Parts: sequence; structure tokens; C-alpha cells
Amino acid sequence: MIGSEHLIELTYLVASALFILSLKWLSSPVTARRGVRAGEIGMALAILGTLLHHGIVDYTAVAIALVLGTAIGIPLGFVHMTAVPQRTALSHAFGALCVTLVGTAEYYLHAPAVPKFTMGVLALEVILGSLTFTGSLMAAGKLQEILPQRPITYKGQNLVNFALLGLAIAIAAILVGNPGLSWLFPLIVILGLIFGVMLIIPIGGADMPTVISLLNSYAGLSAAAMGFVLNSKLLIIAGALDGASGLILSINMSKAMNRSFTNVLFGAFGQEQVKAAGSAEARTAKSASAEEAAALLSAASKVVIVPGYGMAVAQAQHKVRELYDALTRRGVEVVFAIHPVAGRMPGHMNVLLAEADIPYDRLIEMDEINGDFPQTDVALVIGANDVTNPAARNDPSSPIYGMPVLDVDKARTVMVVKRSMNPGFAGIDNPLYYLDQTLMLFGDAKAFTGAIIRELAGGEG
Repeated sequence: MIGSEHLIELTYLVASALFILSLKWLSSPVTARRGVRAGEIGMALAILGTLLHHGIVDYTAVAIALVLGTAIGIPLGFVHMTAVPQRTALSHAFGALCVTLVGTAEYYLHAPAVPKFTMGVLALEVILGSLTFTGSLMAAGKLQEILPQRPITYKGQNLVNFALLGLAIAIAAILVGNPGLSWLFPLIVILGLIFGVMLIIPIGGADMPTVISLLNSYAGLSAAAMGFVLNSKLLIIAGALDGASGLILSINMSKAMNRSFTNVLFGAFGQEQVKAAGSAEARTAKSASAEEAAALLSAASKVVIVPGYGMAVAQAQHKVRELYDALTRRGVEVVFAIHPVAGRMPGHMNVLLAEADIPYDRLIEMDEINGDFPQTDVALVIGANDVTNPAARNDPSSPIYGMPVLDVDKARTVMVVKRSMNPGFAGIDNPLYYLDQTLMLFGDAKAFTGAIIRELAGGEG
């Protein structure tokens, strides 16, 4: 092929630029679709450039791998929106497994003549890849409820985790000094795999958004390390972008949940939650019918809808869009309050509401909307629990004390669509449900929202 090396470099350069633009565009809901397309085209170009590489002597195995990957990948793309978090975790696992296998192959292909720098990067690549692989599988299992969602903790857990990681790093240091000790290399992989499991088991369901973004960062960093080993500038750029963006997002998620990032980083978060002071047993909640809810909503001037994981489970986003349209036609101002960790992954609510074509300018982030609640006639909470819990502000004994929450309790009327009085991911009671201005709308989010829409339509007739 004439000028194949230049063509490959040009392809990689365009792919790298598209990855950068993709990340930029994905930062806004308005340009997110463009960002996805740019990422897809960039990845297609990256694969094409790799297939042109002179190092490939037989395309048979490559073709088989492409067919198998396509056969597995296409069905994984057709998942419900509620399953996107565990689908994302599986993507991290596959990528991390690839990194681990490539790193292992590279070591045994070149050992013992492995330069010290390369050996150090190889060890980092394999440790990050192996722990991300099992950690992501554990996260997917918890999200799918195959594994227990509750935190599994024991005395001295942090010490054990640090010991496992420290031992893997110590073995890596020995191999850097003497790459010929090939019998030590599998120990790095095994310790990384075990550490990945130990990293996730103390984490409860409430912390999954941070876990997803953190594992994304680990996967990116391991890919960047692989780029150094393979002398691939494209991999270094793509991995660094993935790792840096995941790290920044993890820090933001930690702040949103009032957690120390160092605490998250070493898997020490996720202690067994206890009920907050003043349990529900001595209090009663007031309930309302769809007819009563419709009357309150139609009489309001401003309504703030607060979506949560309950809306995702019920697949109620399209009904919520219908409710938004019905109220808007009546002249009611309707906006959506978005908590950064609502749902089970960062941006979960944004994705669901975008799927239902809710106007982007109606989605208001927590910091911007909280000041509006005192002037809000009705705050309609649909399946959100912990992110609306006022105990985070005023109850020092609460496990979530200090976590930034949506100030829905300051609205004139609060209505909560919920199946039951069961607590959310954090496993604690929500005092919001017992306030004088709160009405509980018990039922499936999709069905109850549909009932409210019918009542509003009847009122119009």
C-alpha cells in the first residue's frame, strides 16, 4: 500500500480529534447526539487505521473477532433505559479485560528483555485492568440485583484492601527490577482481580453513580497505559480523555453525595446504613387520589417535577412528557429539577427525559433550582427518595447528613408518586413524606401519572 504509514497516522489524527470533540459535545444535552456520532465515527476510523497496520499478517483471526464482537455488541445495545448503568459497567469490564489480556501477552512476548519503564507501565496497565474487570462485573451484578445491593463490610476491611493493593504494587516493583521473574507476573493479575471484588462489595446501591464514573476512569487510565506499551498515540489520547473525564466526574459525584473522594477512591465508602432518628412508626402520611392531584396541578402557576429512579423503573418518562404538555397548555410553568446523582448513573434523568423529548431548557440543575422552591406552588416528586430527603440538611444523626439535596420541602405543596413508604437506596426514612404540605400518591409512576393526565383531560372537557 502506497503511503500506508502516512494514511494510518492521518486516520489516527482525525480519530483523536473526533474523540476530543465528542467529549466536548457530550457535556451538553443540546449537542450530545452530535457527540455520540463523533465518537462512533472516531472509533470506526481508529479500527480502520489499525486494520491497515503492516503488523497484521493474517486477517482471519481479526475477521473472526470482529464478527464475534459485533454479534455480542448489537444485542447489548438494545437495553431498556433502566438497564443502561449495568450495560455501561459491562462495557468497562470488557474494555478492562482486553487491556489485561494485551498487557499479559506483551509481557510474555518480550520477557525478560523488557525495559524498566515499559515494565512499570505494563504492571500499572495490568493492575488497573484486572481490578476494573472484576469491579465492573460486581457493579453490574449489584445494579442487576443478581448480587446483594447492601454494603458488605467487616472489621479491618480497609486494611485488607490496602494490603492487597500494596502487595500487587510491591510485586510490580520487583518485576521492574528483574523482568525475568515471569512466575511473579500472574500474581499481579490475580491480586488485581481480587482487589476489584473487594473494592465493590462494601458499596451500597446509593453509591453506584460514583462507582460507575470511577470505574470509567480506571478503564481509561489502563487504556492510556496500554498506549504507552504499544506505542500508540491514539490509545494514549483516548485513554487519557476517558480517565480524566471519569476522574473529574467522580469528584463531582463525590461532592454531590457529600463524600470524600479519597474515601471513594479506596473503596472505604458504603458503611451499613441505619435508620435516622425519629422513625416512621410514630408518624402518618397523607395520601391523595389522581383527581385531587390533578386539581392541585391545574390550579398551580408553577410546578417543579423531580424525577428519580422510580420513574426510570416504571418507564414513565413519556407519560411525564404528556403531563408536561397538558399543564403547559393550561398556562402552568413547568420545569424539571435534576439532582446530579438521581438514578443509578450520572446523567440518568437527563437521558430519560431527553428520550421523551422534554425541552432541554426545562431541565434545571440542583444548584439553580433550589432557590425557586419557596416560590413553587407544587413540587411533584416522581420516584425520587434520598435526593429529596431534608434530613440531609437538618438532622446531624442522619447517615446522609451534609449531602446536597433538592429543597422540595420548601414548596407550598409537595406530591410524591411512590409505590410504598419503603426507603430509597440509602435505606433511611424520608421526613418529607410526613410534612403537613406533603401528599403521597401511591402507585406505579407510569400508571398514576397517566391517571392524572386523564383527570386533567376530563377537566378540559
